[in-house]
Amino acid sequence: MARVAFVGLGNMGGGMAANLAKNGHDVRAFDLSAEALDKAKAAGCLPVGSAAEACDGAEAVVTMLPAGKHVEGVYTDSVFGAAPASAILMDCSTIDVATAKRVGEAALAKGLTMVDAPVSGGIAAANAGTLTFMVGGSAEAFDRAEPFLSAMGKAVIHAGASGAGQAAKICNNMVLGAEMIATCEAFLLADKLGLDPQKFFDIASVSSGQSWSLTSYAPWPGVGPETPADRDYQGGFATALMLKDLRLAMEAASSVGADTPMGAKAAEMYQAFNDDGNGGLDFSAIIRALGKKE
Repeated sequence: MARVAFVGLGNMGGGMAANLAKNGHDVRAFDLSAEALDKAKAAGCLPVGSAAEACDGAEAVVTMLPAGKHVEGVYTDSVFGAAPASAILMDCSTIDVATAKRVGEAALAKGLTMVDAPVSGGIAAANAGTLTFMVGGSAEAFDRAEPFLSAMGKAVIHAGASGAGQAAKICNNMVLGAEMIATCEAFLLADKLGLDPQKFFDIASVSSGQSWSLTSYAPWPGVGPETPADRDYQGGFATALMLKDLRLAMEAASSVGADTPMGAKAAEMYQAFNDDGNGGLDFSAIIRALGKKE
């Protein structure tokens, strides 16, 4: 097994690092949070004092950070100067495509191999090791990254060249954001028309209205598999994170002149819901803003 540096032990990163350790890797973990480091230690990782220390002697580096500025800062200030030339670098953060490409190009210029590998699946999948990774980078970089990513996920897909992983992630989550709003509207309409929510679920989940938001993540409590809706919209994928991804999608759309009216409307609605103090609730809680009060 390999020595792996893991930088960024938040809600997602903590579970991911734990799964690398569970799969036998020697994980050197760093985060600014002492509590996160304690959890990583309990999960079998070795806490260290800095990102550079984690990268020293590493065969692989994984980063899971909040935004593009953090990714660029960590790689520029720590990873590039400390990681061996032989290491494979994997940034699993969700950031803008331009920054992902820029950091990837900087790595290449320094003789390092890097992929952008954002994830889908949320906190539960991070903890369970069932994430989906969308990977941008060369074929050689993908082949080197795949064994490490597989230790943390159920699906590892090569999306294309550097930046393609981030492009896939923001397009996927733009669909998800708009799809969830439509699903919430449909449940509310069914209820007002006197249709039992369970009956609507039973019919739509095997009909043309079927979607992941409906069958796997229903926003109506007591319907379908357990979801955050059954826990008063706690846990899951926070509204603030969905808004972040929709903003990235809108920025990307603007940069290439793409027309995304549904994505723009979803971003507008999640912005308003977030601004009303709901950023910490699961994104499916937007059903409350559409009419379901609990």
